[in-house]
Amino acid sequence: MEALINNIETKADLQQAVSFLKEIIYARLSSEFHGNDFFKLDMSFEKNDSYIASFIRDNELKYSDKILLLLSIIPHVLPNFYSTIISDFLPNGGELPEFGGVKGKNHRGIIPTVETALYILAGNDIEERKQISNFILCESKLIRKAVIEIEKVPYGEPQMSGKLILSEEYMYYFLTGKKLKPQLSQDFPASLITTDLEWEDLVLQEKTLNDVKEIESWLAYKEILMNDWGMSSKIKPGYRVLFCGAPGTGKTLTAGLLGKHTGKDVYRVDLSMVVSKYIGETEKNLSKLFDKSINKDWILFFDEADSIFGKRTNVRDAHDKYANQEVSYLLQRIETHPGLIILASNFKNNIDTAFTRRFNNIIEFEAPNYDERLMLWKNNLPKNIELEKEITIEELAKKFNITGANIVNAVQYACLKTIANKENKIQRQYILEGVKREYTKEGKTTNITI
Repeated sequence: MEALINNIETKADLQQAVSFLKEIIYARLSSEFHGNDFFKLDMSFEKNDSYIASFIRDNELKYSDKILLLLSIIPHVLPNFYSTIISDFLPNGGELPEFGGVKGKNHRGIIPTVETALYILAGNDIEERKQISNFILCESKLIRKAVIEIEKVPYGEPQMSGKLILSEEYMYYFLTGKKLKPQLSQDFPASLITTDLEWEDLVLQEKTLNDVKEIESWLAYKEILMNDWGMSSKIKPGYRVLFCGAPGTGKTLTAGLLGKHTGKDVYRVDLSMVVSKYIGETEKNLSKLFDKSINKDWILFFDEADSIFGKRTNVRDAHDKYANQEVSYLLQRIETHPGLIILASNFKNNIDTAFTRRFNNIIEFEAPNYDERLMLWKNNLPKNIELEKEITIEELAKKFNITGANIVNAVQYACLKTIANKENKIQRQYILEGVKREYTKEGKTTNITI
């Protein structure tokens, strides 16, 4: 743990937090056990620049939320913290049901529950416990933003006996100051996509580029639109857009650039991990994804979305019935999702009309024309290596009606051949071989002569 906590301020802050929480718990237990007056203690984080202090200040956390946060952090730092305090008041052993808390499978100390927070904040005062319960369930910023989750308890047990679970991302952030990016897994079927390119590297038709800028405007001004202008009661949350066009026309790159230039993570959803042949599993997998991302400012990118957002079928059997239910469930989750969702498809007509009616925009990514192909060749050929004089980029752009992705692949092939054969210029033969390979991959015929 010492290796994890690599920030001096964070070390000091955790020590302060431990002392602060210990004083509060001792005050509560002294009040309940010995009849001492309970004095509400608070802790100021104004002069502290640690990650925890900054988070508390930035989110203007109320007193009860501060306690919830510290309760959930402490087990990650001091496993015996709660056990040691209780043993001071019960030196001969015994249980203290009012304090709440549970033991984990691997964690040998006490993991705090909502009951723990209620006891520390309100003791056994029924009315005060009722008010604190209402705050935790309805008002807590930490719960609303999924910083802390209340564990779901077995049927029939009190909800307040659920553990206070600090999200993995925030646990990592509070202890290291670094953002933990979720990894592709069955519980999170999406992977982060990034790009080293810039907007000027993206070659699109003017109308397409203008439509993309509209998305950028929504990302930049959505808070003003929804809150300052009072539009949250009139328009649905989030922004839904369909990118349609042939493979290699820039759909994925556009999504990556939107994230890069608005400071948002872009996650490409792996639909092979989402779609299941078992009834109900697809909805369950999607539910995990949307639940995880609902409080994050992420962009969700569904590539080749036809496989899950495709047209509903006529109901011929139970499988068709459940397949249509999956589409309906998706429609519901997408409509209520507060962030940006991009669906990408090779063909607009493959997407169910129930979805297309609800898109804020449908953006066509058309195959590049001559001028755009010329720019793509210029942008992607190396600047410090000349072309053999028998070939020009004007000729390449005019002769070969291919996409930007095809051009990048052809350039890569030609460059590697040039290096391998120790040439000082990129040969016409290598370029044409690269282009021919692109035609062959897509099952197209060509009369390229090498």
